[in-house]
Amino acid sequence: MSQKEYTASSIQALEGMEHVRMRPSMYIGDVGSRGLHHLVYEVIDNSIDEALAGHCDTISVVIHEGESISVKDNGRGIPVDFHEKEQKSALEVVMTKIGAGGKFDKDSYKVSGGLHGVGVSCVNALSNSLIATVYKDGKIYQQKYSKGKALADVAEIGTTTERGTEVFFQPDDTIFQELVYNYDTLASRLRELSYLNKGITITLTDERVVDEEGVQKHDTFHSEGGLKEFVEYIDGNRESIMNNVIFMEGEKDSIPVEVAMRYNTSYTENLHSYVNNINTHEGGTHLAGFRRALTRTLKKFADELGLPAKEKVEVTGDDFREGLTAVISVKVMEPQFEGQTKTKLGNSEVSGAVDKIVGEMLSNFLEENPNEAKLIVQKVVLAAKARQAAKKARELVQRKSPMGGSGLPGKLSDCSSKDPAISELFLVEGDSAGGTAKQGRDRHFQAILPLRGKILNVEKSMVHKVYDNEEIKNIYTALGVSVGTEEDSKALNIAKLRYHKVVIMTDADIDGAHISTLILTFFFRYMKELIENGYIYIAQPPLYLLKKGNKKIYAYNEKEREEVTLELSPDGKGVEVQRYKGLGEMNPEQLWDTTLNPERRILKQVTIESLAEADNVFSMLMGDEVPPRRDFIEKNAIYAKIDV
Repeated sequence: MSQKEYTASSIQALEGMEHVRMRPSMYIGDVGSRGLHHLVYEVIDNSIDEALAGHCDTISVVIHEGESISVKDNGRGIPVDFHEKEQKSALEVVMTKIGAGGKFDKDSYKVSGGLHGVGVSCVNALSNSLIATVYKDGKIYQQKYSKGKALADVAEIGTTTERGTEVFFQPDDTIFQELVYNYDTLASRLRELSYLNKGITITLTDERVVDEEGVQKHDTFHSEGGLKEFVEYIDGNRESIMNNVIFMEGEKDSIPVEVAMRYNTSYTENLHSYVNNINTHEGGTHLAGFRRALTRTLKKFADELGLPAKEKVEVTGDDFREGLTAVISVKVMEPQFEGQTKTKLGNSEVSGAVDKIVGEMLSNFLEENPNEAKLIVQKVVLAAKARQAAKKARELVQRKSPMGGSGLPGKLSDCSSKDPAISELFLVEGDSAGGTAKQGRDRHFQAILPLRGKILNVEKSMVHKVYDNEEIKNIYTALGVSVGTEEDSKALNIAKLRYHKVVIMTDADIDGAHISTLILTFFFRYMKELIENGYIYIAQPPLYLLKKGNKKIYAYNEKEREEVTLELSPDGKGVEVQRYKGLGEMNPEQLWDTTLNPERRILKQVTIESLAEADNVFSMLMGDEVPPRRDFIEKNAIYAKIDV
């Protein structure tokens, strides 16, 4: 067999834009739904940077028919004059050159979210069509592109009294796996940006959705209160122990710092941190500085009151953060992020700036508000007591050897494979469905763990009660994960995770959706790393089996049932309909065919687009108000994103 000779001609030297098209995931994360939405964020970031520089206060985003997007701002407008070095318009340079942009010129932008200069040029490279329109100096300029290349020179097309930049783009359907924009996903990010940049007005319009009166779906996001309103929004479904949000703002070493925080009656810590509007999911030096200042300042105040000594309890950093919702936002001129994902800040100087500002301002608040300060300290002492109880309960969760058969839950029917990459764990509702699943599964790589009824609502439970719950203990030991370190008693260690697919499998009804949400709430609050790594899925069993003659077709919701009925019988007659009230009503073969077989099943992968939005939704779903929860589950269970 002859092989092609390896010579200089084998080496492919790709220009910047060609490389973006060949390896898009290197630039925007992936070519699925997340990458598709990331294109919009890259364009919006340019407008936000104009706002940060003080030149823009209005941004409009439009989703057009055919899944194209327009983003328009009232900033200075991208320069259109001649660029000497590149010998073309500055607009064309920005739109077609990787690494080109005003972000590298400190006179143009002091801080910026899009730091690598790849943003809008990447969007251009990954779009079938892009039109950039600039309103500047009384004139309108426009240039059209396709797949990253200019189709003609910049043209002057009219006069105007406006100023700003408008970017219209149509993503390339040969690159993206699914070309559908999710309104709620975009709305969540725009709402977040409006809180992080108070005073800016951002609008979102969906031309695909028109009501009976001909009005398009539309939202306006504007916040005068900024982070204070952000905390109120995140915390909207929790009971606060304070009247007001504590707001701290200052600048040290040219680093502006904003922090808003409030305590509630919940048992979870909800910290959200941002650098130049980028959500730093993994935290970093700004979060470390906040935690240090919070612990030091509150401990000093608690010791002065003498409460920990009186209650004979030792408080730690964890205790000061239980029931705390906080948003930390810093603006850094030259941020250093760990990794390309920009999720962890590494600048050491930021830690000291946040520490100093929070320490001073929180001390002032505690002195000026003694009643609320005392409520906070009492909450901290209660948390310390609960933590001691949780430590004992957690020790029961940690078995000697989760990998050994004797340490696993008795109800677990394990798989024979010891390779986590191919092993799947199905969390099944009840013993009846569990029995069917055990018979129908592929024993080589599928494990079954039946759960008894509705598991504990962790949103309203103290930590030690969570670790003491039998069903939750079974989940921990089945998965093989451990919890708690010296620094963080809730830290999860997934190094020995036994399954890389954990599938929640409940009945296809409202009660099943409720149980599924209870389990998801547990994962979100106590095992968020599993969601972030893409290990959590929801199975979608059918609701109906429709038969006519020898033909059998499964339907997964009411709409599908109607469509399948007409498919089997145009007049709707002679179709036998079997409704599955629960998984236990299926025989093992049917369960394998519809829900377990990797070649035919439908799984919904659980992802987190916005931690703040997820935080708000889970607190609403699992709060005290039952009707909103049931309505939300019923409406959204059908429309959740499906990954097969």
